[in-house]
Amino acid sequence: MLKQPIIEKLAVMRLLGMVEALKTQEQDPTARELSFLERFGLLVDQQWNWRENQALSRRLKNAKLRTPNACVEEIDYRTTRGLDKSVIRSLTQQSAWVGTHENIFVLGPTGVGKSFVACALAQKACRDGYSALYTRAQSLFRDLAMARADGSLRSLRSLLARLGRVDVLVIDDWAMAPLSEPERRDFWEICEDRYQVRSTILTSQLPVSRWHEQIGDPTLADGILDRLVHNAHRIEMRGDSMRKNHGKTNS
Repeated sequence: MLKQPIIEKLAVMRLLGMVEALKTQEQDPTARELSFLERFGLLVDQQWNWRENQALSRRLKNAKLRTPNACVEEIDYRTTRGLDKSVIRSLTQQSAWVGTHENIFVLGPTGVGKSFVACALAQKACRDGYSALYTRAQSLFRDLAMARADGSLRSLRSLLARLGRVDVLVIDDWAMAPLSEPERRDFWEICEDRYQVRSTILTSQLPVSRWHEQIGDPTLADGILDRLVHNAHRIEMRGDSMRKNHGKTNS
């Protein structure tokens, strides 16, 4: 039988996975047939898996995904939406596009599932060890405006620095409305900080050809798009709104 002091010491050292593995071994008669190294190896494996699961839970919590249960395995290819399964599969292989600091544009009309696909790709990146953060464009610019209105540059710089550090930044509903002067300057700074060192997912109802006019200032628009477009994968979706179709099915 396990001695309570052993469990307490393991708990203090945050080796909770090992505690559970020890309890399991105590209850499994076949474990006694294993050598010391074999049993110890099982304890180490359990502790490793526990730590990995804890780290993944933290990454997913910090990502604040709009659709927390979105995952690439649940993407629906049966509905005609222009999704290429081979493209999605290639992007999700160890999320290599994040490692090479590439971007993804998910484009299409409202309701076709752009946000779900974006969140699924970000969730897969979290599973592959990368950090992620989801935000809507409107919320992003609101937070930046509030940080600027705080009266000190520290709040604004802190927010920009946090956005610059995250491995995968998901910006939903990008370019829905023309950008103001502060918004395009803030967005240029975000793009500059992340260029060739981080990855960004943008979802938009507008084609990329319309983004320049939505940004407004020609010089800043050129700089922003130059940092986003040339190393980006495009997922162009089409079809009717899945919300409308879902409503018809329920009715």
